[in-house]
Amino acid sequence: MEFNKITGEVVSAIKAIVGDNFVVTDHAGLEKYSHDETEDLTYYPEVAVKPKSPEEISALMKLCNQQMIPVTVRGAGTGLSGGALPVMGGLLISMERFNHILDIDEDNLQATVEPGVITEVFMDTVAEKELLYPVDPASKGSCFIGGNVSHGSGGPRVVKYGTIREYILNLEVVLPDGDIIWTGANTLKYATGYNLTQLLIGSEGTLGIITKIVTKLIPRPTQDALLLASFETPDAACAAVSAIFRAGIVPSALEFMERRGLEWVIQYDGLNFELKEGIEAYLLIEVDGNNMDVIFSDCEKINSVLERFDCKDVLFADTAAQKEELWRLRRTMAVSVKSNSIFKEEDTVVPRANLPQLFNGIKEIGARYNFDSVCFGHAGDGNLHVNILKGNMSDDDWHNKLKDGIREIFELTVSLGGTLSGEHGIGLVQKEFMPIKYSNVHFELWRGVKKVFDPKGILNPGKIF
Repeated sequence: MEFNKITGEVVSAIKAIVGDNFVVTDHAGLEKYSHDETEDLTYYPEVAVKPKSPEEISALMKLCNQQMIPVTVRGAGTGLSGGALPVMGGLLISMERFNHILDIDEDNLQATVEPGVITEVFMDTVAEKELLYPVDPASKGSCFIGGNVSHGSGGPRVVKYGTIREYILNLEVVLPDGDIIWTGANTLKYATGYNLTQLLIGSEGTLGIITKIVTKLIPRPTQDALLLASFETPDAACAAVSAIFRAGIVPSALEFMERRGLEWVIQYDGLNFELKEGIEAYLLIEVDGNNMDVIFSDCEKINSVLERFDCKDVLFADTAAQKEELWRLRRTMAVSVKSNSIFKEEDTVVPRANLPQLFNGIKEIGARYNFDSVCFGHAGDGNLHVNILKGNMSDDDWHNKLKDGIREIFELTVSLGGTLSGEHGIGLVQKEFMPIKYSNVHFELWRGVKKVFDPKGILNPGKIF
């Protein structure tokens, strides 16, 4: 696809749409829009723009569609797959001014929110009304809810409450030609034609620009308990995960952490936490509800399961402060790893009973390719984040041979019934591995969908496939 550069005349037209103060053209100003949290990749847009309404975005898309200018949409820039990187230059649309919670409908347990609202702000706002929006990625304090929708993001509590797909009822979307549509209806059931809402979720900004989101809410649980279980081997910790569910318990969170990751968190965050000798893996287990007697009963059942897998110790968080400290161990792990080493993060997911094979296979592949790794993630979902560390790898091996190792990790993941991403998306950095899982038939179907929505291919080009 051949795209055109942005001319001075086009810049003037962009300024006429959104106002001079919301158009960025200087190199220094564009720097913040040239990268996200994906490794060290940098791609500068030619122009960045900060609109405030669907109508302004519509006018921008009509202009770019007419002029054959590529457009990339950006949320908070917390992505880990390069999905918001403007690889073709062109215009970058930042959604930072779409930052309003428009309505909380307590009667119907719904909310309407703009895509630039920080996820945790939204969660806290509905919590004040004793409601729960349970989709809580690790970056919830900084990521935008629109980016979560576009990437199918998850988080710890997906294990009990379901993925983001189960909480998005309807979307207002600007299409590449500038048309503005609602994708569905604000109803819990929807059996009216193709489900465009579900198609847009996880489409990574390649089909349309989300400008309003209608979410489902649920009553907020009033009580919870948090356990930290320690194991001598990661294999035992991983094996215990499936057994907890087989015992009839569905935790509200079940997270796996390797010892080395915790060592780096303690060093990075200064947490006062004792790592006992001989302990190599941990499970962080949360149980919630409205009756503490029931919750304690579930915790006792979980403890019985853990004993069968040679669990060495179970720490029960007694206070809200202790719960927060244990959650900080998990939530700051990714940034702690990033602060200690050159790394690449992969987002694998398998049926949870296959976690031991996945973990052991990753370590075996690392040994053959001479890279180390720190693994952690949403074990209750079978979703393991693999942080690959450069360590002693030569620059040549890191840049040229590592991809072969990553390919083997994904081949292993697929062989275990899994897929390439559970919540980070494909974006730019994972698209070369898509043929491991998907056939030419899949690619032709995807290309057909893309062509219907975006016949000129201007919206987030170079991503997914």
